[in-house]
Amino acid sequence: MKRGSVYELINFYGSKNKPMYRVADHIATVSFAWNSELSVLHDIPIPFDEDRFRMHSYEDFEANCDLKGDLYDVLGHMKLVDGQALTERPTIDEAKLATTRHIMVHVQSHEGPVMKLYLWDQAATDFCKKFKSYENTPTVLLVTAVNTKRLGGNLALSSMSPTRVFMDYDVQPTIDYFAWLSSNPEIAKQVSAEVVTKRETMTISDIFSYMTLESAKDAFFECTATIDDVVHGSAWYYIACTGCHSKATKGANSLICTNPRCVKDTTAGVAQYRAKISVYDSSEQGFFVLLGDAGFQLTGRHASELVSSYFEANKDKGPDHEVPVPEALISIVGQTHKFCVKVTDHNFSGNTRAITVTKILPPETSSPTKGSVDNAIAATSMEAVQTGSEVCGPSKSRGDSADEESKRTFDSVDPEKVKRARCEK
Repeated sequence: MKRGSVYELINFYGSKNKPMYRVADHIATVSFAWNSELSVLHDIPIPFDEDRFRMHSYEDFEANCDLKGDLYDVLGHMKLVDGQALTERPTIDEAKLATTRHIMVHVQSHEGPVMKLYLWDQAATDFCKKFKSYENTPTVLLVTAVNTKRLGGNLALSSMSPTRVFMDYDVQPTIDYFAWLSSNPEIAKQVSAEVVTKRETMTISDIFSYMTLESAKDAFFECTATIDDVVHGSAWYYIACTGCHSKATKGANSLICTNPRCVKDTTAGVAQYRAKISVYDSSEQGFFVLLGDAGFQLTGRHASELVSSYFEANKDKGPDHEVPVPEALISIVGQTHKFCVKVTDHNFSGNTRAITVTKILPPETSSPTKGSVDNAIAATSMEAVQTGSEVCGPSKSRGDSADEESKRTFDSVDPEKVKRARCEK
């Protein structure tokens, strides 16, 4: 058979299209039989509609999510490939792909929200081959016949057995989109606020770019960076309320919690980390501020322990003496870690570019939806088409734990110099 030719088919099976996972708008499906015959028609008595891709918007995908209905096509530009930004050419681990049998791509259609696209089995292999075949890093992606699912409360797209993958100059829709993207280069560089509902892996430069967006909102990110220095000249700890860990200030006879919602009017006070460190990655240099547990995770010692040890060894120092940066903090210089960071209104207002660290993540920590993806590997796209089984199972969001961590953050990451607490018994 030749593309563009019209044929007459004799002897075939016909059936109505199933309402589940339809790949076309046609109501019938024609199947070949053992004795089917094809012949070319030169004079075509009936006009045929041009075969077109069925591109749909984010809103359409949302409306059809989990309905197991038509499989539509998605067209957009790639933001992340397996968690890697396109600022540098992403590296696809083929050995890992052979085991996991999937690739996750973040794709954005024009200026809409960023969507997570899971490519499975043959679609993942085709993506890998096509991506590597381009001399320059491809940016535009068209994927056909995707199923819409909801993972951890967020929309996700998943490939199916009939899925096909196209990039930059493969077909006319990708060529047209590439032309549009080339005339709007600022769109490709944007980090959409709509996708930041879970911790996404970002570079320091990406986080700085996000902070400049008018649509930016409080968000958590994961960022791998190397510690370059511990900033001296400012306090590396503060005296906190023992109840809510907000800053405590001196009152007439005791320490007073500055959090109006705290149940403790007065508090004994405890030293907590608030150390400013200089960090860098391949994209940018910046400053992170270690809070509470994050400092303990790096040093293995609580701030209160370090402060107490210093005054025990320096009994001649008065209560207002500032404790210098301890060796436990200095020893972290040169280490590379994956940080969970938070950006807030304080960053968006331009008051500071210092980014709050809420947690240090171990190297093996998985991405928010990795568990659900791994659990769904057995449900291949072919099985989903044949049986109607779900392609991806639900995943548990890690946003809840991050929200708990955020309760220990504060309005300012550049505090006044903190003195030793003087408490009345």
